[in-house]
Amino acid sequence: MLKIWGRLSSVNVQKVVVCANELGGAYERIDAGGKFGVVSTPEYRRLNPNGLVPVIEDGGFVLWESNAIVRYLARVHGAGTLWPDDAREGADADRWMDWQATAVTPAMFGAFWNLIRLEPDQRSLSAIDESAAKTEALMAILDAHLDGRPFVAGARYTMGDVPLACAVHRWLGLPLRRVARPNVEAWMARITARPAYDGVLTLPIV
Repeated sequence: MLKIWGRLSSVNVQKVVVCANELGGAYERIDAGGKFGVVSTPEYRRLNPNGLVPVIEDGGFVLWESNAIVRYLARVHGAGTLWPDDAREGADADRWMDWQATAVTPAMFGAFWNLIRLEPDQRSLSAIDESAAKTEALMAILDAHLDGRPFVAGARYTMGDVPLACAVHRWLGLPLRRVARPNVEAWMARITARPAYDGVLTLPIV
């Protein structure tokens, strides 16, 4: 049985759990990271020397890095659905996964860290404002891309939607004012209506 190591409050673990839910196979999730600890143990470091979550074990195969895990699960268990058969559609889905990892999450980090992880007297308002401005610019790009498209790679829901939706959910859950993005909001409504997201993307953000 597939094992997923990681606390569900981690946005990176959320991606993997949603992907596993979409694919419909049995899995076991083991709490690790944050208040659960585990990640500093020698046993866990043998799975992931970085001491981070998530990690999966699948029939003796161990893999870490959340987007790599999503790609692996989609390719092995979701060919033709999460993993598109068409190479160009697959590349498009892949692109938005990379964009989440290299653009959206780094831009959003300052706002998330200061608003959620730091006490009010420790927060940097300038870091929050800078982070929010960078993320708003990216949300404008996503909103324009989603005009006339139900999902990020086009007409069908693919692996490309999973990591990006988890990141955007975190952005929308931060306690700050945002510019209205109707296409992003409609896309998120379609995404979160899917049963795979039930109980995974929850508020408040932690």
